[in-house]
Amino acid sequence: MGDAALAAPHAPLVCVLDDDPQVQRLLVRMLEVEGYRVIAVADGELGLRVIAEHQPDLVILDLSMPRLDGFEVCRRLRADPHTVTLPVIVLTAHASVDDMVASLDAGADDFITKPFQQIELFARMRSAFRMRAAVRRMEDAHAIVAALANAVEAKELSLRGHGQRMAHRAARLAARVGLRGAELEGVAYGALLHDVGKIGLPEELLHKMGPLTEDDRTVLRRHPEIGAMILRPLRSAQAFTPIIRHHHERWDGAGYPDGLAGDAIPLGARIVAIADAYDAIFAGRPYRPARTLEETYDELNRESGCQFDPALVPIFLDEMERVEAGLPSSVELPPAALLDLDHVGQPESSASPARS
Repeated sequence: MGDAALAAPHAPLVCVLDDDPQVQRLLVRMLEVEGYRVIAVADGELGLRVIAEHQPDLVILDLSMPRLDGFEVCRRLRADPHTVTLPVIVLTAHASVDDMVASLDAGADDFITKPFQQIELFARMRSAFRMRAAVRRMEDAHAIVAALANAVEAKELSLRGHGQRMAHRAARLAARVGLRGAELEGVAYGALLHDVGKIGLPEELLHKMGPLTEDDRTVLRRHPEIGAMILRPLRSAQAFTPIIRHHHERWDGAGYPDGLAGDAIPLGARIVAIADAYDAIFAGRPYRPARTLEETYDELNRESGCQFDPALVPIFLDEMERVEAGLPSSVELPPAALLDLDHVGQPESSASPARS
């Protein structure tokens, strides 16, 4: 096992798994000259242990190795949450299409045949590093969103599970009206974090058990603006910040904070508004008992064209019937809409349901 002695301590660490001593020495020398730190291992089983211990930034992997071949090494790396995004470049003398397909199916990020060109290897390594950096930025954004969602629940215990149910229901409606990709994910995140502004409200207001005074309502109505302000520094939140700000606007223009009406309200906010009301009606409020499913449907229909987009209400109610029947979404939903779905469709068990 060889290590680069002269590489900078923070230079990327590359693990070379190849049982051919000549190829191993060549790769180590090339990589060290380019400034990488290198660990070289001759068999797959030892390679997995070395990867777990040293946590390299990239693996260059031969397919034919003793004890554990490259295919199995790749599969095990992808099965481990600690290495699921670790870049793996297969470097092998097996040049068949079948081997390439099998490598990619096992989880490899790229495939190069021997003999290889140094310039090609380094170009593919740079591409793999860029891809992993993008994935890490995405993971960081997801972690921030999760932390904010947890902060909302910690601030107001009655919100427990509310955002998760909202994300699922809103995403199902968004999928039904044709949103896909980043737009669909934005609706799920917007629903999950629609109440994030309540972090900035007084706890005594959030926990108040009686009807709200007009002063209470004035303070409570600040939460969409506070939420948008909290998310403003998060670049990845720009797609769903309008949902946070406008989910209490009304179709007739009598909502807040900006009094938008009709199609001037962002589509994602119109979707989340319906999902939010559904959850609040079905779960109840401190000053009003929970309604039955039939009563919840009736109230949404009554407010169609006043509080809610009249084109979206019937589609939402149809989708909720599909949820109640245990039918899956028409398309695959984003991860933010799949959190803790054991009790989707069920009201909160808390004695103090969320205030909208």
